[in-house]
Amino acid sequence: MMAAAALAAAALNGAPAHAFLVRPALFAAIGNATKAPNGWLQLCASNAEECKPAADQARDVTLTPDLLQQLYDINKYVNDRVTWTSDAELYGTSERWAYPLDRGDCEDMVLLKRRMLAKAGWPIGALLITVVEERGQGKQGEKTRHAVLTVRSDRGEMILDNQTPEILFWYETSYRYLLRQSATDPNVWVSYGSDLARPVAAMPVPVSSSSPLELPPPLGIKP
Repeated sequence: MMAAAALAAAALNGAPAHAFLVRPALFAAIGNATKAPNGWLQLCASNAEECKPAADQARDVTLTPDLLQQLYDINKYVNDRVTWTSDAELYGTSERWAYPLDRGDCEDMVLLKRRMLAKAGWPIGALLITVVEERGQGKQGEKTRHAVLTVRSDRGEMILDNQTPEILFWYETSYRYLLRQSATDPNVWVSYGSDLARPVAAMPVPVSSSSPLELPPPLGIKP
């Protein structure tokens, strides 16, 4: 489980807060290198320092109850502080990635969460901007793109999303994962594997898999 959910489970069920930390780790399959989003390229062109690989880029993170709580706190802070506003309304353009003050879109909120976690001591290689596809969210049910932050740890990969107060494992969401930053270099972007195995009990929508993994249903983080 994660952050507040770990503590809530302990309070409600008498389970220790560390119960989540002993769950099997499951990482999404990554494919080949692909082109970075235009918004990232534009951000780097004007803010080169923001895009340099860090010395501890690929350092592993050992997840603890305190770090889970930190993830929850920063996710909630940004979601509460920033009001979703389109780039067209803010900047008069269809796409621009920028650090938000009180307004911004999904990419802007991801950038702010990434920066705050990095300043809190998380290695930048564990904080991966991720592009996903939402099912049936646009006009007439067409698929639309969205950005979330993937946070890697020894216990797997968690998703910080401006559309929910929960923190979920990647396989708990209904998203189709398209591409994300490499853990070794923020300027290298990689696609996801064509067949992402998810635990059967955690699938919110049907997902084809040649060998689904049997794991207990995970618990998301709620306020």
